[in-house]
Amino acid sequence: MGVLGLPVVAAALRSVWGARSLGPRRLWYRCPLTEPLARVHPTPFLPQLGVNFCGLAPMAQNEKALVAVAGGVKEEPDKKSRNRQGRIRVWEETDQKVKKLKTSEEAEGQSKKLPKRKVVLLLAYSGKGYHGMQRNVGSSQFRTIEDDLVAALVRSGCIPESHGEDMKKMSFQRCARTDKGVSAAGQVVSLKVWLIDDILEKINSHLPSHIRILGLKRVTGGFNSKNRCDARTYCYMLPTFAFAHKDRDAQDESFRLSAETLQQVNRLLACFQGTHNFHNFTSQKGPQEPSARRYVLEMRCGEPFLRDGLEFAVITVKGQSFMMHQIRKMVGLVVAIVRGHAPESLLACSWGLTKVDVPKAPGLGLVLERVHFDKYNQRFGGDGLHEPLDWAAEEGAIAAFKERHIFPSIVEAERHEHSMARWLSTLPVHDFHASAVAAASPASKVPSPMGGSDEGEGDTD
Repeated sequence: MGVLGLPVVAAALRSVWGARSLGPRRLWYRCPLTEPLARVHPTPFLPQLGVNFCGLAPMAQNEKALVAVAGGVKEEPDKKSRNRQGRIRVWEETDQKVKKLKTSEEAEGQSKKLPKRKVVLLLAYSGKGYHGMQRNVGSSQFRTIEDDLVAALVRSGCIPESHGEDMKKMSFQRCARTDKGVSAAGQVVSLKVWLIDDILEKINSHLPSHIRILGLKRVTGGFNSKNRCDARTYCYMLPTFAFAHKDRDAQDESFRLSAETLQQVNRLLACFQGTHNFHNFTSQKGPQEPSARRYVLEMRCGEPFLRDGLEFAVITVKGQSFMMHQIRKMVGLVVAIVRGHAPESLLACSWGLTKVDVPKAPGLGLVLERVHFDKYNQRFGGDGLHEPLDWAAEEGAIAAFKERHIFPSIVEAERHEHSMARWLSTLPVHDFHASAVAAASPASKVPSPMGGSDEGEGDTD
C-alpha cells in the first residue's frame, strides 16, 4: 500500500465523524517518515481504515495497542515493539492514574466507621474485689473497674481496639479515682465513642452484673469530666457499733445508736465544713502545699437503720474535691473521738503544721454517690443543643443498683469479714494524746484558712 499523506487521513476521519469535536482525550503519534506530531481522535473504527498512520505495512502490535487505547482500554505494548525503530509511539495527553479497587473487607470496614462524638457515661459499680477505679497499664494482676469497662467498650464496637490500649486516643477522663474496694453509684466518665445503635445495651452485655452504665449524654467537644466537675458527694455506710464506747465489745450487734451519740457525731462532722489544711488526712502531702487545702461543703450522719439484724448509719460528705484516703481518715478520726480513744481537741489540731496520727477507716463502706456539674449546666444545659448533667431520670436506676449490688455487698462483707470490728481493734495502738500535745504547741499553729481550694486536682479518694 502506498504512503498516505496527512490530508488523506484527515479526510477519512472527517468522513466518519464529520465536524464533531474530537473531545477532551486525544492521542499523539509520531510518524518516522513525516516526523511532525498529529492528533488523532480515539475511535473504535480505526481498524476499518485498513492502514496505519504512516502508510507502512498492515498494523502490527503497536497499532493494535493504539487502537486498544483509543477504544478506552489501556494495553501496554511489549518492550521489543516499543523499542523497535519505525514503530508508532503513543502518549496520552491526560495523566489518568488507575484507581486501585478496595477489597470487600476494606469497603465493609469503611461503611461501619462512624464519626466519633464526645459523651459522658453514668457508671455504677460495686468496688469489692477491685483495686480501685483507675486502670493500671502493665499491671494486669491488679484488676480495676476501668479494665472491665474498656474491654466492654471495645467488644461492643464503640471504640477501636487501639483506643483501648491507649486511652488518651479517646480522650478518656474520670470524675474520681475511687480507691481499692470503694464503690460508686454515680461515677461519670467522659470519652469519644462511635454512637452505634443500642449502645447502652451492647456495652452492658459485655460487663459483669456489678458494673452498669446507667446513662449516656452528649456533651461539648472540649468537655473534661474531671475539670468540669464542681463537687463530689460521697457516702460512708458503717455499722453503728463503731460509735460505741471503747469499753464495750468491739462487735456488739445489739448496740443501737442513741440520739445523744448521733448528735455528738454530727457536731464533730460539722467541724470539717469550710476550707482546711488536710495534709494529715492523706499521704505524701506537706503542710505548706497549697493542694492540701480542700473545701468541704457539708458533712453529716443520717438516722440509723437495720439490715439483717445489724444497725447501720450513712455519713454523707460533699466537697469540691478530696485527696487520697481523705474521707476515710475524716471518718476514722471522728470514730476514734466518739469511742474515747482520742481527745476532741485533736480534730482542730489536725489542721496545724504538726504531723498527727489519724486512723484510716476501712474502704468497704465508702461509695461515690454523685458528681455535680452546676456551672456546666448553667452555661450549656439550656442552650437547646446539650442536656443538663443532672441525671434526674436515672434516679430510680441508681437507687435500684445500690439496693441490689452495693449495700448488700457491704452488709455481707461486714457479716463475714468483720472489717469494721477488726479495724476498731487497732485503734488502741495509736498514740492520739501524744499527737494532741505536739499539735497544741505554739510552733505548730497555722494561720486561719483564707478560703478556696485547689481546683486543679481531681478527686483521688
